[in-house]
Amino acid sequence: MAVIHATTMDPGKLALLAGWLPAQPWYDGSAGAPRLAVSGGFRLDDPEGAVGMEFMFVTDASGAEPRTYQVPLTYRGAPLDGAEHALVGTSEHGVLGKRWVYDGVRDPVLGAELLALLRGRARPQHQNASDTPDDSVVVVGEAGATGDAVPPPPPWPVTDERDASGVRVGPYTLTVLRVLGTEPSAARDADASVTGGWRTPDGAERRGPLAVLHRTATRP
Repeated sequence: MAVIHATTMDPGKLALLAGWLPAQPWYDGSAGAPRLAVSGGFRLDDPEGAVGMEFMFVTDASGAEPRTYQVPLTYRGAPLDGAEHALVGTSEHGVLGKRWVYDGVRDPVLGAELLALLRGRARPQHQNASDTPDDSVVVVGEAGATGDAVPPPPPWPVTDERDASGVRVGPYTLTVLRVLGTEPSAARDADASVTGGWRTPDGAERRGPLAVLHRTATRP
């Protein structure tokens, strides 16, 4: 079980993301610095208790229209070998000390737990409370047995598209939506999908797919 500490991070998560987001191929911001606000999210627990995992939803208001991005993050107490390309930055945690913050889509530990969630073997946790399941995050469909579909060690190859990131894991493709409110073709023929909700800048609640899993062979 992940323990959520009431403390600070320096620099904070939004500050780290403001410097990292503009360099990502799926970022659709305007000129100038992002103006970010947290719009929701959830966590997954590492069975080994070593890696923090958070799916952050952040809304950028710097453009003509706000965009909400899903940014899975992992928090580690030491660098992840072979994952230099996935480093978002480092931050000083008020309780745990220095933390290495990674793009979670490129961290095999998060990949393994996201697969477990899609197979009904993991339970989403509240973003800001310890030992509190988040029942607003729902798995739809049936992933079936993934057999040897276990994430390889880093570097874990990821394909970035305009609004999603995908990775081949055994006979499956795992797709994580980066721009919320979109629905790529992968979501329409998925074996299983994760849905959740986020807040728009005007306070309205929206729901939609967050991640999908499908057998690669079934795609046209």
